[in-house]
Amino acid sequence: MFARLLAVFFLCLALPWTVAAQSAGGTTAFDTKAKQIYLIDAASGTVLFARGENEAVTAASLAKVMTLTVVFKAVRDGEINLDTTYPVSEHAWRTGGAPSRTATMFAALKSQIRVEDLIRGVAVQAANDGCIILAEGIAGSESAFAARMNEQARELGLAQSHFDNATGLPSPGNKVSMRELVVLAQHLHQSYPDFYRYYSEPEFEWNKIKQRNRNSLATMNIGVDGLVMGFAEDAGYGLVASVERNGRRLFLAMSGLSSDKERLDEARRLIDWAMTSFASRTLFKAGETVAEASVYGGSAGHVPLLTRQDVDVLLPIGSTERLSARVTYAWPMRAPVASGQRVGVLRIWSGDRFLLEVPLETAASVEVGTLSSRAMDALQELFFFWL
Repeated sequence: MFARLLAVFFLCLALPWTVAAQSAGGTTAFDTKAKQIYLIDAASGTVLFARGENEAVTAASLAKVMTLTVVFKAVRDGEINLDTTYPVSEHAWRTGGAPSRTATMFAALKSQIRVEDLIRGVAVQAANDGCIILAEGIAGSESAFAARMNEQARELGLAQSHFDNATGLPSPGNKVSMRELVVLAQHLHQSYPDFYRYYSEPEFEWNKIKQRNRNSLATMNIGVDGLVMGFAEDAGYGLVASVERNGRRLFLAMSGLSSDKERLDEARRLIDWAMTSFASRTLFKAGETVAEASVYGGSAGHVPLLTRQDVDVLLPIGSTERLSARVTYAWPMRAPVASGQRVGVLRIWSGDRFLLEVPLETAASVEVGTLSSRAMDALQELFFFWL
């Protein structure tokens, strides 16, 4: 049997827009001090800025996004509920509580705490003791909980992220990438809207100690309603954030900043730029044929490919740079082909800057062809394989 090759269909579009990502002065390209960054528009999926987004960096507190993903799923699946209580072990108290001098909700040793209060402690205060108490309560031990974190990460398609513990406290195996943090933040926001609101609470009091939200961006009135900030000696200052302003939502993850001030300044600057410098364009309407894929051995030689939703992209206002689109699908596609079968993707670039990927599916079915048509297609396939 011949090896399956990759067929690529090219499509170029010309749309009026100015050189992407210019500053207000119009002379210098927009940039950021972040070493790793991934910024996307939630509605369209357009990548607005990316650099080193697939590099694995030390997770630090950014790992807590995965921690709450596991907890929220356990609540949704009925494994636990918000009124379930867990004890504060000595490990949780010493490692993440008051003696640790790290981010803590000041859980009292040997007390019992409701799951909802622990969630609030983690979401609002990035509490390490809250993370450990939840991990031990749900999985029996922090290491067993970390195994669940990694299992769910793989289920969500996060191939680079790995977690050794529930807190992100120093451990060689705690690694994340900015792209995967954005994927995870999107998943949290879309799948657990009733729980996501905890991230935007301005403060939380426990054990008679009131603390303001440790995510400073959430209190700056710029639309940030989650998620968490982190710091590691080797990775610097980082964050993963969700922003909603004027009906638009962004997801941002970045790392490699030199100070908390630089992190806040860069985040605010990126958010303002992303919210004000782009306009939406519709490239294809839902159900519109994007391309045709070759079919071998079928009653028809081609099948139309379409998208189920409008293909919208955000483009810098006033730019004239060309867009290019590429359709890729596994070749050869052999009959029979069912209608509505996902067979490829549409990828869109602005120059060499990747913008968006959209799944494509077949618009019609193709039955198996006659013996003579299959023979001719087999000869054609052999010819192209030889080439």
